[in-house]
Amino acid sequence: MRFPWNHRISSAMLAVLVFAAGAASEEFPPLPEGAFSIVALPDTQAYSAGAPEVFAAEMQWILDNIDRQNIVFVTHLGDIVDSNAAPEQWDVARQSLAMLHGKVPYGLAVGNHDMKTGTGDRGNFQAAFPAARFEDFDWYGGHYRNNANSWQTFSVAGMEFLIVHLECNAPDDVLAWADDVFTAHPDHRLIITTHMYLGPREKPVENSDYINAPKGRMTWKKCHGEAGNTPQQMWDKCFSRHPNLFMVLAGDQSRTQSYYQTAAGVHGNTVHELMSDYREGYLRIYRFVPSEDRVDVFTYSPVLKKCCDGTALVPDPGRHQFSFVCAMEPALAEAAADK
Repeated sequence: MRFPWNHRISSAMLAVLVFAAGAASEEFPPLPEGAFSIVALPDTQAYSAGAPEVFAAEMQWILDNIDRQNIVFVTHLGDIVDSNAAPEQWDVARQSLAMLHGKVPYGLAVGNHDMKTGTGDRGNFQAAFPAARFEDFDWYGGHYRNNANSWQTFSVAGMEFLIVHLECNAPDDVLAWADDVFTAHPDHRLIITTHMYLGPREKPVENSDYINAPKGRMTWKKCHGEAGNTPQQMWDKCFSRHPNLFMVLAGDQSRTQSYYQTAAGVHGNTVHELMSDYREGYLRIYRFVPSEDRVDVFTYSPVLKKCCDGTALVPDPGRHQFSFVCAMEPALAEAAADK
């Protein structure tokens, strides 16, 4: 199946559509008919390390809103814990995420704090969240290296989705596995979650570079030594080559907090690349509105009980609450496949 992403979206339409002033209030706009939501959990490392009540509050909000927001999937962007070597932090993370278990499909990306960065040893993550923990769920498709990389599927609004979770700075063997998974699902709309992706393009030399240097797809890495791939290499070697890819989600950069850009794959498909990394319990809700070919992005804290209306680092509310155009009508995809 060929998806008409590039045929339906002009360059002007790709501009971020900032919500009206009322969107950054405590209440969400009503869920439009046929809409559904994907929740992205930015780095929970601080909560695992010292604020388990915040982690639990996020999980409880998701449970309370599965029906209200039609939440069909939850994706963790990585850095589940702050210290890979701290068993008590893995206990907090496992207990918190267990609240979702059997209630809503979810997947986990392994961040740099979730492994031994030099060797890429993910043993503590794999002990806390092994593949065996998920294999009985029909939405869990498979894994590579005992759930350090995994894929899930879900169906909603007449569409089939594939979401793949890749570890930080995935080496070539991981990308080869991912290529096979992507290629095996040509009729699915593909989302990739990986931890480190958008932030300062060049490796910061000074602390201020994390905030002020030009941002985009990063050309440096943190994990796996020589074997690791930078985000730019992951795009060039793998992501850009798949025509059904339309979204990449990431965390990692708390001094960037929020970033959004689009890119064109080699097949002309538009790819929405988004990163979010907040504290104070802020999580991301991606609300898909198929009837209007639109995704509404909310950044909300169940702890503060409000949408983010700006931060010290990113004061513009439109960087935290916004919309973008994304072709979704199933009939369009089916028509394209018939040509």
